[in-house]
Amino acid sequence: MSKSQAGLRRARTTTGREVSGVDVPDEAYRDDPRWRVAERVADAARRRFTADVLAVAVHGPLAHGDDDGGGDGEVGLLVATYRSGGGPPAATRRVDGVLVDLTVTAADDYLRQARVITSLWPLTADRFVTTRALHDPTGWLRRLRDEHLGRLARARPAEFSTAARRAWYRGSAAHARAARLAEWYETDQALLMLGEARLAAATVHGLLSRTYFRDPGDAVRRTGLAGADMTEVGAVLTRQAEELAARGRPVDGTVDDLLDG
Repeated sequence: MSKSQAGLRRARTTTGREVSGVDVPDEAYRDDPRWRVAERVADAARRRFTADVLAVAVHGPLAHGDDDGGGDGEVGLLVATYRSGGGPPAATRRVDGVLVDLTVTAADDYLRQARVITSLWPLTADRFVTTRALHDPTGWLRRLRDEHLGRLARARPAEFSTAARRAWYRGSAAHARAARLAEWYETDQALLMLGEARLAAATVHGLLSRTYFRDPGDAVRRTGLAGADMTEVGAVLTRQAEELAARGRPVDGTVDDLLDG
């Protein structure tokens, strides 16, 4: 993993709000318009859905506290409810010039997600591990983080290899499509598919190395794939296929292999 369990820590600030995963001084938030909008949304959700809302938190760059969005970045907000269907609807809106992406989920459902290793794990793990509480009277966010880290500690290498193989298929298909579109001089579509191939290859890397990323942009930057061309991405996918085969999870197989999963 890119962040070890020992390196994760909780910080309680003078305002009493707690950060799960990183230490962030309140000074980093006081004048940030994104943070002020996040607080307003959290307060309104608690007032309007008092009986439903268990916890409210920010995730993404604002939770990390080391990304100066200058008020222009997106605010990722999580509302955990006591039961499915409770609380506000999930939505995305711009509020006072700040884009807010509101995720609403039943707390138990989200905990179940935190216990599953999927082919998108490198792009989703950060939401379980690094959050900043706006409302969490029961300590549910700590439980969310601990449940996920506990699952990682129990995970077998084969689980990550299996998930990586699935991500590799996405990357291989996108790369093949990009190459074909380029042959047809469909440049715009080819670039889009090449972007998908880059992200999938970055995801494979994350699974094989147990590294998670903040977002898709972070994934392709940190794996050196951000500017990779068609040939370079193809070479990366080829090396990854060889590594998967060495780990006992080859990307090629028989009909019986397919039906056996």
